[in-house]
Amino acid sequence: MSETVTPTRVERNARAAVAALFFTNGALFANLVPRLPEIKSELALTNASYGLAIAAFPTGAILAGLAAGVAIRRFGSARTAVVGTWLTGAGVFLAATMPSALVLAAALLVAGAMDAITDVAQNAHGLRVQRRYGRSILNAFHAVWSIGAVSGGLMAAGMLALDVPRSAHLAISAVLFSVVSDVALRFCLPGPDVEVEEVGADGERPATVATRGRTAWVLAALVLIALAGGLVEDAGSTWAAVYLADSLGAVAALAATGYVALVGAQFVGRMLGDRLVDRFGQRAVARTGAAITATGMGVALLAPTVPGTIAGFAAAGFGIATLVPAAMHAADELPGLRPGTGLTVVSWLMRLGFLLSPPVVGAVADATSLRVALWVVPLAGAVVVVAASVLPGRKRDTLSTG
Repeated sequence: MSETVTPTRVERNARAAVAALFFTNGALFANLVPRLPEIKSELALTNASYGLAIAAFPTGAILAGLAAGVAIRRFGSARTAVVGTWLTGAGVFLAATMPSALVLAAALLVAGAMDAITDVAQNAHGLRVQRRYGRSILNAFHAVWSIGAVSGGLMAAGMLALDVPRSAHLAISAVLFSVVSDVALRFCLPGPDVEVEEVGADGERPATVATRGRTAWVLAALVLIALAGGLVEDAGSTWAAVYLADSLGAVAALAATGYVALVGAQFVGRMLGDRLVDRFGQRAVARTGAAITATGMGVALLAPTVPGTIAGFAAAGFGIATLVPAAMHAADELPGLRPGTGLTVVSWLMRLGFLLSPPVVGAVADATSLRVALWVVPLAGAVVVVAASVLPGRKRDTLSTG
C-alpha cells in the first residue's frame, strides 16, 4: 500500500458505504438460518434430504463464484455488489416460501451464487477504498460482516418471538437490506475500479515472464492461507459443539459456547487487525496468528477438558482473524492478472474448502475419532506459518528494499 494519507470526505463516505454492504451481506442469510428448522418440519424433510437442500447454497457459490471477476470488470465492483445483494435477498425470500425440498434447493442455489458474487465484489471495492486510504481497513469490514450476521440472527429471533409469518419476515429483510445497499451505492467510489495506468492494453497488470511464474505460486500460497482460515472457521461452526458434547460430555448450552468463543475472538482479532497490520505487516500478523491457532488448539487437543477446549477454539478464532482479508488483499494486487481475477480465485477456492471440509473431517472422525480429526486445526495453523512468506511485510521493510 502507498504512504498513509488523510482521507477525503468522498473516501470516508465510501468506507461507510462498503461497511454497509458488508453488514447487509452478513445479515441477509443470517435472517434465514433460525427459520430453517421450521422449514424442515413443514416440508417433512429427512435429515439427509434437508442436508442436501442446504448444501445447494455453497454449491451455488462454487458454480457462480468464478463469474465475479467478469461482472466486476464489466459493471464495476460497487454495482455488482449491490445487484448481488438484491438477488441474494430474493433467493433467501424464495427459499423461505418454497413448497418442496427440490424448489428449496433451487432457491438456495441462486442465493448462494449471488452471495458469492456479492462477497467478491464488496471485497474488491473495499480494497479499492483501502488503497485510497493508504493503510489497512479491510479487517474492519470483515468485522462489520460479523456484526451483520449477529444482527440478522437477532432480527430473525425477534420476528419468531412476534409470530411474524416467515414469508413476511424474509420479505421485510430482503427489502430493507436492498434499500440499505441502494443508499450505499450512492456513496461508493466513482469511476473505474482500476486506474488506466495500472493495467496494460490487454487489461492485465504489467508483468514480466519471471513475474508471471512467481504469480502462479504466490497465488497458490494465498489460496492455502485462505483455505486454512476457512477450514478453522468451519471446524468451529460444524464440529465444536459436537466435540464438546459427545466427546467431552459438556451440556448442550455449554457445548454451544465453543463456536461462540471462536467467532467472538475472531471479531476481536479483526477489530484489532488493521492496526496490527499497519504496525507489523501482514506477514508477521498472519504468522503470529497462525502460531496462536496451532498452539492453542494443539494444547486443547493434547489435554482435552471442556474449559481448555473452549479456550482453544477462542485462540483459533483470534489467530485466523486476519488470514482471509490478507489473502484477498495480496491476491487482488498480483501482477499479470486481470483486475479481480486473483481475488475471485482465492474466494472461489476458499468456498470449495467450506463445502469439502465437513465430509472430510467427518470421514476421518468416523475412521478414528473426532479428537484426531480436529488436529486439522493446528495443522492449518502450521501451514500458514510457512505459506505466510508470500504476504507483504511492514511498509518500511518494503520501502527499504526498493
